[in-house]
Amino acid sequence: MDLLEARPRPHPDDLAAARGRAVGYLSLKRGFDAVVASSLLLLFGPLMAVIAMGIKLHSPGPTLYRQKRIGKDGQPFDMFKFRSMRDGSSSAPHREHVQRLMRENTRPQDLGSTTLKLRGDPRITGLGRILRALSLDELPQFLNVLRGEMSVVGPRPPLPYEYELYTDWAKQRQCVLPGITGLWQVTGRNQVSFEEMVRIDLAYIRRMNALLDLWIIVRTPLEMLRGKGGG
Repeated sequence: MDLLEARPRPHPDDLAAARGRAVGYLSLKRGFDAVVASSLLLLFGPLMAVIAMGIKLHSPGPTLYRQKRIGKDGQPFDMFKFRSMRDGSSSAPHREHVQRLMRENTRPQDLGSTTLKLRGDPRITGLGRILRALSLDELPQFLNVLRGEMSVVGPRPPLPYEYELYTDWAKQRQCVLPGITGLWQVTGRNQVSFEEMVRIDLAYIRRMNALLDLWIIVRTPLEMLRGKGGG
């Protein structure tokens, strides 16, 4: 499925037209999201209980972490994650790292690496590294889907200090509900520059349909097993 061919930045009217064509699909997508989120919360409930117990035993602090994110149309919301860091850790190291990457539009090759993730982050617990590597820390986000704040498939919601650096072009990726997984996650996760991530997300928005969503959902477990980690 070739969605990532080089093409000029889309005009906002192009994205508006794409959303207009997908009105029926978007209506069905909300019902699909609710069914999938409910089913997976039931399916993974025992695993989530084990993870919660492990977090409690491994380090002091809450099991769930509420992280402020920016959702559809630039509206903030609390995104749920299993806590993977030591309680009370500062966001400053990640803020400085990610804002530098965004300002310089850095690629992994520019760092002599295969990923843009912050390496050797001392804030992350031992158990947290495992959860992040397999994206298991993101399972509670199905609660956000049930609340209507997220979709199963869509662009990842940015952090406020990422969003503050967005240009009007980049903000176009916020015209749909953010997702737990998406085209960026199964093609270039943490391995492409910020600008290329935006291009991938806008390519998804231009072409979004049920078959594309199913393709992304099928690909997601394979990427999780590869251990690319969350975002």
